[in-house]
Amino acid sequence: MIHQPPAGARDLLPLEVVQKGWINDRLQEVFRQWGYQRIVTSTIEWLDTLMAGGAIERSTVIQLREESEGTLGLRPELTASIARAAVTRMADGTYPQRLCYRANVFRNPPPGYHGRQLEFYQAGVELLFAGGVLADAEILLLLADCLDKLGLQQWQLLLGEAQLTRSLLSPFPDSLRRQVRYCIAQLDRIALENLDYPSAVLKQRAMILFDLRGKPADVLPTVMGFELDETAQQIVGNLKSLVELLQKSSPKPFPLILDLSLLQTFDYYTGIVFQAVSQSENQLCILGQGGRYDELLGVYHPQGKAAPGIGFSLNLEDLHLCLLSSAALPQQTPPIDWLVVAETPQAQAAAFIYAQRLRNKEPQLRVEVDLGGRSPQAIRDYARRCRINRLAWVREDLEALVETLGY
Repeated sequence: MIHQPPAGARDLLPLEVVQKGWINDRLQEVFRQWGYQRIVTSTIEWLDTLMAGGAIERSTVIQLREESEGTLGLRPELTASIARAAVTRMADGTYPQRLCYRANVFRNPPPGYHGRQLEFYQAGVELLFAGGVLADAEILLLLADCLDKLGLQQWQLLLGEAQLTRSLLSPFPDSLRRQVRYCIAQLDRIALENLDYPSAVLKQRAMILFDLRGKPADVLPTVMGFELDETAQQIVGNLKSLVELLQKSSPKPFPLILDLSLLQTFDYYTGIVFQAVSQSENQLCILGQGGRYDELLGVYHPQGKAAPGIGFSLNLEDLHLCLLSSAALPQQTPPIDWLVVAETPQAQAAAFIYAQRLRNKEPQLRVEVDLGGRSPQAIRDYARRCRINRLAWVREDLEALVETLGY
């Protein structure tokens, strides 16, 4: 067992690290350009903290140990931790708070999925203490900018509205509503058709809700055909304004699909919800997801003071998978610029000194020191295999013969 990682864990080898680092660096640069500041929260949280917002199932948390104050667990996502930090440690800051992160998260797989991946890598943002259409538009335009800067061509944004969908589900009896909601969230049309409806009208409504996705110009009129209360009408108006703002603000047509069947099985989001999706080898990849959560900050505030918030997370594994077939990702690890070789055992200290001088002179250089035990020809063969173009053969007096290998 000592030669294998635990089930569900995996190692990242140098080229994959370089490629995912390339993705992460570009995302962080976009976050920076939009004014977001990086925050680092604890990998370990109280289980009560993780579950307080209602978005986390206890079974998904990898629990560590019991303490007198409660149970410790590994974070399965970042939003809860950032919300906690923002209202308890950044209460005197200026608003809105634009925060970004890059981090690993941990999730228990569902029962029966032993060996499923446990550790994931994410990058994302949270825009806190800001509500309204403008804040929603900023987050969606930022997400689009991220995907465009990575060179992703074929992607779409699925946009829903959690509060509106809950309003559309309100005519169903409580027990049936939960079943309808679950079937829609799981995209299980067959189960939805076979629920026990008290009337044909409610069954028809459920099937319409299941298919309530498409171009905004087609979906919004269908929604307006339902009997909507004043709040729902206002939400539809805000959605229409958001769609128009996105199209006017984007330098190219915004790839938007309005999907009012898009929801989760838990009550976490209070406004827009969205997923960025793409096709990779005939498989749908969820590149990122997020939404508005205007009640979450109040859960962590010492006085229960509510405040708006919205954010998204991007999945580095899925972004990496979608970019593998493109020419954008680095195809090799960065080459070593110099190999410094001591000509004699007496010149070994001089070789280390010479190498450090090269690093100090040009900090971006990658400089290796040969560790001995090889013939000059073996050293040259090694340099060619590793794409090292320059060798410095150093004498004890720090003089060096520079050799350039042509490839």
